[in-house]
Amino acid sequence: MVNGAETTLVSRIKDEASKLGFAACGIAPAADNPLRAERLEQWLAEGNHGSMEWMETRFDHRKGPQSLWPAAQSVIALGMSYAPAADPLALAAAKDRARISVYAQGADYHDVVKRALKALARWIVSEVPGSEVKVFVDTAPVMEKPLGEAAGIGWQGKHTNLVSRSHGSWLFLGAIYTTLPLDPDAPHADRCGSCTACQTACPTGAFPAPYRLDARRCISYLTIEHKGQIPHEFRAALGNRIYGCDDCLAVCPWNSFAGTAATNKAFLPRAELAAPRLAELLTLDDAAFRALFAGSPIKRIGRDRFVRNCLYAAGNGSDPKLMAPVQRLLTDPDPAVADAASWALDRLAGAMPVP
Repeated sequence: MVNGAETTLVSRIKDEASKLGFAACGIAPAADNPLRAERLEQWLAEGNHGSMEWMETRFDHRKGPQSLWPAAQSVIALGMSYAPAADPLALAAAKDRARISVYAQGADYHDVVKRALKALARWIVSEVPGSEVKVFVDTAPVMEKPLGEAAGIGWQGKHTNLVSRSHGSWLFLGAIYTTLPLDPDAPHADRCGSCTACQTACPTGAFPAPYRLDARRCISYLTIEHKGQIPHEFRAALGNRIYGCDDCLAVCPWNSFAGTAATNKAFLPRAELAAPRLAELLTLDDAAFRALFAGSPIKRIGRDRFVRNCLYAAGNGSDPKLMAPVQRLLTDPDPAVADAASWALDRLAGAMPVP
């Protein structure tokens, strides 16, 4: 039987979450789910996480909320919209421009979402003295996407990201673990149906099967997490993507319902990141890189990895104006940058018309 006071508290939590900028909020039980843990263990055993060692080393905590915090009774799963106003694929053919994933064109979501999570957590503790809470956004061993599905705010689609009927594929996820025994929402049903749009859109074949991602083939992983040289087999497929990839998200039909009205203004694209010129990005030294990407999630990959990505994009663009900045990077101290410059120069030279 649902407790009336508890129901009122859940309703008030959701109202407060909305005031703080969250577009979605649901409640899930904190008990570990053996099936989710088993799937994660298999995914890791197959090496699909690539070099993201932290996923393996903290597997015991990642299995479920109570494995991380035994006192947890409920999970408040939250989503903040970053639905773009423009088509994320619009710059695909622009030879002199770079593509940055939608989520990274504005303020760092870690900071924005965590600030709102902490505000909601403080509100809960003030409303229920003696209750305990812990907040998480992306950097902790928390399975936000399965928890979001369990809390009813969306379902984990065939591209493995959470999909919302109201906000499409564009939600930043966060979670609050609490000792409060809140009445849970019903899990969300899978609404992908027979659609395979995300699977066929992937330029590197990163989905060995629906609902399974091989991160080692994923452009987001390759441009953000992967250190050193990117394997030759993926370089051409990168196109002009220099940080992340939106392809599998952008083609999801559920995005037709994702209006931008709920998008937090902090995530609106900065003018200099919406369609940056490759020629300018290739000139960045460490200081200029840090200045340009202050307050951006891009800053965490560092100048070398970022310029490496820009060189692959230059090689794929066949724009002769990029030859000079590429040549200057042939002697870069970072081996991966120098290698990418050599590869890009060969591609650009091969694309030049024969006199």
